[in-house]
This record gives sequence, structure tokens and C-alpha cells, in this order.
Amino acid sequence: MEPASEPPDPSRDNPPPGLTLVATPIGNMGDLSPRALATLRGADAVLCEDTRVTGALLMRHGVSVTLLPLHEHNEDDQTPRVLEKLRAGQRIALVSDAGTPLVSDPGYRLVRAAIAAGLPVGAVPGPNAAVMALTLSGLPPHPFLFHGFLPPKAGARAAEIARLRAAERAGLSASLILYEAPHRLAETLAALAEGLGEDRPAAVAREMTKRFEEVRRGSLGMLAAHYAAEAARGEIAIVIGPAPEEQTGEAELDRALREAQAAGMSLRDAAAAVAAATGLPRKQVYRRALELGGGEG
Repeated sequence: MEPASEPPDPSRDNPPPGLTLVATPIGNMGDLSPRALATLRGADAVLCEDTRVTGALLMRHGVSVTLLPLHEHNEDDQTPRVLEKLRAGQRIALVSDAGTPLVSDPGYRLVRAAIAAGLPVGAVPGPNAAVMALTLSGLPPHPFLFHGFLPPKAGARAAEIARLRAAERAGLSASLILYEAPHRLAETLAALAEGLGEDRPAAVAREMTKRFEEVRRGSLGMLAAHYAAEAARGEIAIVIGPAPEEQTGEAELDRALREAQAAGMSLRDAAAAVAAATGLPRKQVYRRALELGGGEG
């Protein structure tokens, strides 16, 4: 009778040739998985945003490997060089400073190029701030829309929030997840409260997996007021509950169409303007305009 085989030990496994996306801790260094560590240890090179950050992580685990910078400013230049290494059969790992690569971090263009070239691309799953914030928020976990960072300037930020609101009026019903820098948190929450409604349920998660982890839950208005008075620190994720159901009533739609035409718009232009204002599908609004006897076909 043959002896039972030992369970696989990921720390002894070499990663396969190709590009491997490796999730790294978002705060607690104990969250680096054994397979992630084995992949980094067995790589011919590790692509990273900041060699100082990744170097400290690897040093902590006694790993010595070549580090190559890959960030938004050099990704286009680095990509052909990395593809050549992959074609030569090298094992290349890609990490971000924290969390899962590509999620509001560099690497997307490289991954697209590797896939287009028919080169192997794999991943080692692990920490992700957006998903962790969602699960801790107490808000509906699915469906959800991850939006990353809003524009930092007030005008562009307000316009982006208006686009999200228009999508909700058109039928989007999902929890929204955003990232934000601590020095912009209060103004972003105020803009969200103005654009999406002060009463929208939300949560702010910061310093996740770290010693001072905090999840504060409340309405957007309440959270905006709190962080206007108390500055936030650390890495931050915002989760916003789905928009309440709302329907533009037929009488309201009819009134908007008549007002637009009374202002001199053609039926087609009136339908387009009302659709943009209400978030309703343009075909639906145009069909209703025809039913009102606008006369255009």
C-alpha cells in the first residue's frame, strides 16, 4: 500500500511561466497568502508601482528578486520590454502598492497587450479594499458598481456625479463604491449628498485591516457633516446604497414634453432634452411625444 501523498505546499511551488497578477496586503502584512509569497519568490522579476514599497514587503519575507517599476507614466514604454521577457519564458509577477492589481492601479494596458499577444496571464487572488468595504458597509452587496476615484476638481466631479444620477434615473440600481483621498473626503461627500441626495445610505471605510480600522455608517448628509468637522486619515473607500425606486410619472413626462415644445423645440429635440433631463430612454420619450400628437415620424 502506497503511503498517502502529502498535501501540496504552495511555498515550494514555482509559478508557471507568464504574467501573474498578485494581490498584496492593503494594510495588515499577515494577509499575504502563501501562494502569493511563493509566486513572488519564484518570479524572475516583479513589476511594481513603487520599488520602495514592494521592496519593504519582500524584505520582510526574506525575498530577493529583481524589481521593475511599472506605473501610469512608464507603462507604455515598459510593456514591449515585458512582453519580450514573457516570450522568452520568464516568470513575471505584477503587484500594486496594496491590494489587487489593475483595480484603480496600473497594469491594464500591459495585461491587454499580453492577452493580445497570446501570452499566459494568471492571478493570485487576495485583498481588495473595494470588496472589503462593501461587505462591511451593511449595504446591499450585489449588484454593485465600482467607480474608483471621482475627478479631483469640483466641476468635473459634479459632472461625473450627475452622470451617475442620470444612469440611476435610467434604471441603474446598485451599490456604488468609490475610492477617495483623505484630504478630499469631506468635499466629495458633500458633492455626493448634493448630487445623489442627502438621505442616501452610505458608509465610509478607512484604514481597513489596520490597527485603527473604522467603518462609519449613515446618510451621505450625516457623513459629509461629520468629516467636515473631523478630518479623516488613511486609505478610504466610500460605499453608497442603491437609489430608491423612482418613476417619472406620465403626467410629469407629458408636461416636460409640452414645455420643451412650447419653448420652440422640435419634437425630436424636445424628446432628446427631456430624456437627458429625466434619464429615461430616448426612444421611450420620443414614442410618448409621438403619442401626444407631435406629428414627426
